[in-house]
Amino acid sequence: QVQLVESGGGLVQAGGSLRLSCAASGRTFSRAVMGWFRQAPGKEREFVAAISSSGGSTAYADSVKGRFTVSRDNAKNTVYLQMNNLKPEDTAVYYCAAGWTYGSVSGAAGRYDYWGQGTNVTVSS
Repeated sequence: QVQLVESGGGLVQAGGSLRLSCAASGRTFSRAVMGWFRQAPGKEREFVAAISSSGGSTAYADSVKGRFTVSRDNAKNTVYLQMNNLKPEDTAVYYCAAGWTYGSVSGAAGRYDYWGQGTNVTVSS
């Protein structure tokens, strides 16, 4: 059984930074494409960032480019999302996702097989 556990969320002022972590277990992490998504209150879930199994390829939503960085440590079975210059509109529940079916990074939620429970990020103005 695959488990994804996010951590690192919290309350931060606008302009601040947070680093989210997602620890994976139950399947070969180094073969998974990993993604980060978020869902704000009253809105649909949206893509944030993704990283290939090797870490050599990444993708970002336009809204976070230049502010967020996705990375992974395959030795620790963990993927990270470094979030800088946070804005109130970044407030959401952040989810990590893992996919083994497709080999390339993607912003399509349907291409991920497993999801974490989410971690709350609140950015105050």
